[in-house]
Amino acid sequence: QVQLVESGGGLVQAGGSLRLSCAASGSIFSINVMGWYRQAPGKQRELVAAINSGGGTDYADSVKDRFTVSRNNAKNTVYLQMNSLKPEDTAVYYCKGPMMDWGQGTQVTVSS
Repeated sequence: QVQLVESGGGLVQAGGSLRLSCAASGSIFSINVMGWYRQAPGKQRELVAAINSGGGTDYADSVKDRFTVSRNNAKNTVYLQMNSLKPEDTAVYYCKGPMMDWGQGTQVTVSS
């Protein structure tokens, strides 16, 4: 079972940027789709970005044109570059692929 470890979160002012990383304990080369999710207090977990094995990407409307997902199969790592952050982006961010357990997530807090 592949284990996932998210990192890169922190406290940032509105308009700032963060880059999240998701390191997998095993190969993600054969994993067709990897996704980044987030869960804000009192809200359901939502998918914000996904990337397939061919590099195709998809984004939630709320983050489109601000977030960029990428993957490095050689390093078994998925990234989420977050720019122009807003207070409503505050959440715990997770990455996940099919049949994988959730990691511990990384907290992102955006102050106004």
